[in-house]
Amino acid sequence: MAYREFVTLVHKKTTRDYLARVNEFPKAEAAKLAKKFDYDYWDGDRKVGYGGFKYDGRWRKVAEAMIETYGLKKGDRVLDVGCGKAFLLYDFAQALPGIEVRGLDVSRYAVENAKEEMKPFLEVGTASELPYEDKSFDLVVSINALHNLPCHAFFPALKEIERVGRKNKFICVESYRTEEEKVNLLYWQLTCEMFCSPEEWRWWFDHAGYTGDHEFIYFE
Repeated sequence: MAYREFVTLVHKKTTRDYLARVNEFPKAEAAKLAKKFDYDYWDGDRKVGYGGFKYDGRWRKVAEAMIETYGLKKGDRVLDVGCGKAFLLYDFAQALPGIEVRGLDVSRYAVENAKEEMKPFLEVGTASELPYEDKSFDLVVSINALHNLPCHAFFPALKEIERVGRKNKFICVESYRTEEEKVNLLYWQLTCEMFCSPEEWRWWFDHAGYTGDHEFIYFE
């Protein structure tokens, strides 16, 4: 299990006003709306989610880095658990023609409003019960999704990712190294259920038998 940075550069390009996040709109109300993972979260006001989740190509560099790191080739199968609107999967398909992609997300809105080219390869579902056969994917990724699960769902989700991946796995979750980063994370997040330090995340990985790679993003 290796620590790899695929997502951090994308994450750091976003400017965040942490105090405004908790002062300009009631945080509890924002979280209630966000946790529906419907229009408000994806395409509504920035105060309750992404503020319009549009394709801009930023995930292409992530897809290319993963293709190189994991030696992916035509005919390999990639699964994105928590795929959202499938922008990363689209960039996989563009960067490596002939790759087979699948995506799953709990949000019906995200799947129905995903990148048009990717819709045939997506489905609504939960990470803790993946509808795929054992060892059926060459790479399974989950980026900024699993921390939205409570621990009793997160644990089986790790086991499911391990089960369906026959080779490489990669998980990225939010974390904190200092009290300042913890406060920033608490201010900024809307949908998180698990708040763990790197050491705590690795404890979960070990106990679930997860053998893939991982990355943590921080709110500095």
